[in-house]
Amino acid sequence: MDSGGNSLASGPDGVKRKVCYFYDPEVGNYYYGQGHPMKPHRIRMTHALLAHYGLLQHMQVLKPFPARDRDLCRFHADDYVSFLRSITPETQQDQIRQLKRFNVGEDCPVFDGLYSFCQTYAGGSVGGSVKLNHGLCDIAINWAGGLHHAKKCEASGFCYVNDIVLAILELLKQHERVLYVDIDIHHGDGVEEAFYATDRVMTVSFHKFGDYFPGTGHIQDIGYGSGKYYSLNVPLDDGIDDESYHLLFKPIMGKVMEIFRPGAVVLQCGADSLSGDRLGCFNLSIKGHAECVKFMRSFNVPLLLLGGGGYTIRNVARCWCYETGVALGVEVDDKMPEHEYYEYFGPDYTLHVAPSNMENKNSRQMLEEIRNDLLHNLSKLQHAPSVPFQERPPDTEAPEVDEDQEDGDKRWDPDSDMDVDDDRKPMPSRVKREAVEPDTKDKDGLKGVMERGKGFEAGMDEGGSTKVTGVNPVGMEEANMKMEEEGTSKAVADQVFPPKT
Repeated sequence: MDSGGNSLASGPDGVKRKVCYFYDPEVGNYYYGQGHPMKPHRIRMTHALLAHYGLLQHMQVLKPFPARDRDLCRFHADDYVSFLRSITPETQQDQIRQLKRFNVGEDCPVFDGLYSFCQTYAGGSVGGSVKLNHGLCDIAINWAGGLHHAKKCEASGFCYVNDIVLAILELLKQHERVLYVDIDIHHGDGVEEAFYATDRVMTVSFHKFGDYFPGTGHIQDIGYGSGKYYSLNVPLDDGIDDESYHLLFKPIMGKVMEIFRPGAVVLQCGADSLSGDRLGCFNLSIKGHAECVKFMRSFNVPLLLLGGGGYTIRNVARCWCYETGVALGVEVDDKMPEHEYYEYFGPDYTLHVAPSNMENKNSRQMLEEIRNDLLHNLSKLQHAPSVPFQERPPDTEAPEVDEDQEDGDKRWDPDSDMDVDDDRKPMPSRVKREAVEPDTKDKDGLKGVMERGKGFEAGMDEGGSTKVTGVNPVGMEEANMKMEEEGTSKAVADQVFPPKT
């Protein structure tokens, strides 16, 4: 057994966690188009590794219930969601103005089953939040999620629906404070923008900065209004390695956890920060990347793990398989078991790959200056109370039902509007097997302009107590099956965030 980054022998890290894992077998069939670097097939490759390493048996495996229009409209504009639902490759030529308006067509192409794809990956992330809110798991995983660039009214950077924002909104029903951490090589602009003016969500992004998509994430972007100092940006240069990365990650995240004291953590694990990524320019090993997961896991706070970028798909699958093992506290062999995608991993057929000898342009002095600046900003925040908040009760009850319940319509509380969507049809397979990934560094394939949003408004009721308006209960159940459908909570049109008490 490998004795590397996920050795969990002692301390709080040594405690096993209950893990829920969301996976839809159809997700690997969606295809962005020939030559496009984003390949949902990588999710199926990851799942195959998890199965053949025997990791699935250590988790509750859940098929996500697809997010519905009203779920997506908790963040996204109604007309944008309507557009995503209606657009098809056959009709797009008739909607040129709409395509331009919603930034769909180049980086974010129209493809068969686009809306179903969005429903699937968003449903997994929100479903993970529901599980965490009910205390039904310690860690929830949705490797299909983590699409952090999508905005309220437009697609961006291969992302159409911002499942992360939707998942955080769900967590805010139960938790006073939610922390978002992003280790994708690209700045987590869509999530930062959504919560830029609230103190209930802290966003921390570690990313390449300078002539690089999306062009945002300056260290001086710190939040606005009541959200001032609740956005942290860690701008990095090419070639950063494991040691340099953790000179920043560990002290900064340790201080964030100490001061902000979140009730839940969302960690976006974009794998394009790995060495050798098709679009990336960092030099992290899989163990170095996974060390971030291990570190955040060690705080014993409800944790949602999401995917994100990652364009050398064999390494994406390696990384997320290993990080699933870290979440579980299970050691994973470096020698890869034979499976249906085994040929992708030659000639070594190992889980880990050595980083390159590329130059690290992040000097020790630069790293220390960044660290000191960010710790100084954090020092301006008041510590959260040492006594936990009295948390509001969950919006949904989750009674157990018989495992052999087969009628989908009867799985839901009659008072709920979350009906089973029987109209969703599986997509035919459109995945082309690629034994060898191209080596070209297609950094110019990513483009876009980010417009700073206004964030969310804060509000208090007349008595001065905190409230979250527009949140209605939804009935649901949890069945202890190997593969089951998971529902999101009832959607609302608007969400108003109160300031922290």
